[in-house]
Amino acid sequence: MIMMFGITGTPGTGKSSVAGALQEQGFCILHLSETTGTYIVGRDPVRDTLVIDEDRWVAEFVPFDGVVEGHLAHLLPCDRIAVLRCRPDILAMRLRERGYGDEKVRENALAEALDIVLVETLEKFSSEQVYELDTTDMSIQECRDRVGRFFRGEISAQSGFLDWSSYIGMIE
Repeated sequence: MIMMFGITGTPGTGKSSVAGALQEQGFCILHLSETTGTYIVGRDPVRDTLVIDEDRWVAEFVPFDGVVEGHLAHLLPCDRIAVLRCRPDILAMRLRERGYGDEKVRENALAEALDIVLVETLEKFSSEQVYELDTTDMSIQECRDRVGRFFRGEISAQSGFLDWSSYIGMIE
């Protein structure tokens, strides 16, 4: 029986790092950025991003026995999904350190403050399938342990407890 777990979240929340740590524990990992190449339909120069035919990508995606990691993981039919979160001011700092431009930093920090990925995830999955994790002050190992325990069914789902709306006015 195939069990597909997902790790999703705004860029900079720790998805790739947590997936790498889970891989070291024996989880099979598929980085979704490696699966979207043939679905690129253009480039958005204003948002500095590639445009992907998400509907076609989802329709043609072959279920994976393991963990799918990427900011689009919540679009796939996962059995359980972890939504990684990070306080918007810390997220902005992480993205600047990666070399993101000011507008891209602002867009992603605002998306995090507005719970965009969490809301999209909860629209597709039942709350029993979703584990929201605040990675702001946690080590990769702590995040890995919690996400791994959720995927193995050792801890219960949780979501909707973070409120970063107060950061909206602070995002430049």
